[in-house]
Amino acid sequence: MRLQRKTAIITGGASGFGAGIVRKFVAEGAQVMIADLNTALAEELRQEMGAHAIVATANVADGASVEAMTAQAIAAWGHIDILVNNAGVTHLPAPMETITEEDFDRVFAVNCKSVYLTARHIVPLMKARGAGNILNIASTAGVSPRPNLNWYNASKGWMNNATKGMAVELAPAGVRVNALNPVAGETPLLQSFMGSDTPEIRAKFISTIPLGRFSTPEDMGNSACFLCSDEASMITGVCMEVDGGRCI
Repeated sequence: MRLQRKTAIITGGASGFGAGIVRKFVAEGAQVMIADLNTALAEELRQEMGAHAIVATANVADGASVEAMTAQAIAAWGHIDILVNNAGVTHLPAPMETITEEDFDRVFAVNCKSVYLTARHIVPLMKARGAGNILNIASTAGVSPRPNLNWYNASKGWMNNATKGMAVELAPAGVRVNALNPVAGETPLLQSFMGSDTPEIRAKFISTIPLGRFSTPEDMGNSACFLCSDEASMITGVCMEVDGGRCI
């Protein structure tokens, strides 16, 4: 029970990697907020988790929504120990100059602005307590970019850099900040990354991963649990690759 008595907000927690993190955190004793735009899907997971989880309908790219999410967590628990910035989107694979301005703005609003907004509302609370843990879910795309996903790659590179900057600034306040860089996995974004989901395209994608498989929600849950637990109390500013060797 490595997260016993801990409280955690997990954005984009209703499906994919986020749901894997929710399940692992609850199994390790945490009280979890499943923050997601898909309220129905979040509620399904909450029912599976029982009394250990609550749901917040949240648009992480909107300041008022993030403020309301934070207030709901404080009303339920009184404090926030862990924040997992997991919510993310991508644009479809295409030459960089063909991506619409609307798609570009959406990617950076959800993948980058959200980290700023959660920091605005939650970092002051963590500073006041002298403790806290922030985990940003980035991507191998931010370490070893794939062609035709340029602006998604850039948003995840931004997240890795932001993680290190946050870690250095917040360390004196007792707040640790780390990131995970997964390779693609069985999530709602998989088809968007690949452009099309066929056995041939999957095989080609997996051939670039030395361990020969995608990242799973369980992989992410296990890694997130370690970095957010007291076992990792000396680890901050790390952008851990959970990628089967993809970035070697």
